[in-house]
Amino acid sequence: MNNQQDFRAPILREITLNTERAKRIEAARLTAPAKTRIITVSNQKGGVGKTTTAVNIAAALATKGLRVLVIDLDPQGNASTALGVEHHNGVPGSYEVLVDGSAVGPLVQQSPEHKNLFCLPASINLAGAEIDMVSASEREKVLASALATYVDQTAPRIDFIFIDSPPSLGLLTVNALVAATEVLVPIQCEYYALEGVTQLIANIERVKKALNPSLDISSILLTMFDNRTNLSTDVANEVRKYFPEKTLAATIPRSVRLSEAPSYGQTAITFDPKNSGSLAYQEAAIELAQRGDHV
Repeated sequence: MNNQQDFRAPILREITLNTERAKRIEAARLTAPAKTRIITVSNQKGGVGKTTTAVNIAAALATKGLRVLVIDLDPQGNASTALGVEHHNGVPGSYEVLVDGSAVGPLVQQSPEHKNLFCLPASINLAGAEIDMVSASEREKVLASALATYVDQTAPRIDFIFIDSPPSLGLLTVNALVAATEVLVPIQCEYYALEGVTQLIANIERVKKALNPSLDISSILLTMFDNRTNLSTDVANEVRKYFPEKTLAATIPRSVRLSEAPSYGQTAITFDPKNSGSLAYQEAAIELAQRGDHV
């Protein structure tokens, strides 16, 4: 019996803790930013949770009453899948905006996740966009120009735009960085996590200097944290040491439910809102919004 009680104790503690977290999240009230915040989620290292971060923070903000658009710039279309929007070959989206000069507004789809959540989908055609854009005039600024028009013409106003970029510094990612004023960097709590971050910062500085003076890393989010290992704790401490003001207090744990949600065409926020990973993303979204625009 004692062994059974010992086994249950951590589970009961987690349930109690999560119940309290859910109450605090429910009680939080967010106000719309003074102007649309355009945030690119970027890290050249793959597998760090960029798409998971983009769609779950977007969904969390939408449930809090803010109007949010996710732009899927990854040819795999994982953000589109997680948001439950059509993105098969033939569905117009980010490729048509970048290559054909199509307007953003008519191609935006409402996500079934929430009435305040929208998505500009990505199809497999996006894989050839960088080649198709070779001869385009000011090709690095195509998305920035299209978004500026969209923001000006859309009513009611979009409060947040999250751009899910591919894990490379090609023309798609450059377009994402030129279009944004903020960069949110997910960093995985594993060995070599900081490897490449220095290069990412250098590349962002290059884009800032040459193409987008208003660009800045506004937030860093620790992902895939495993509190059972010293390694995760050490990496988290190291990141907070180097980026004390930019690192969000919320930390995203490893969670099977976060990985399962997209297979159901959902974000974790609706798939399992009381899961530890979902709660962490909701806390991160609240913190991001309450920090306000970085400028």
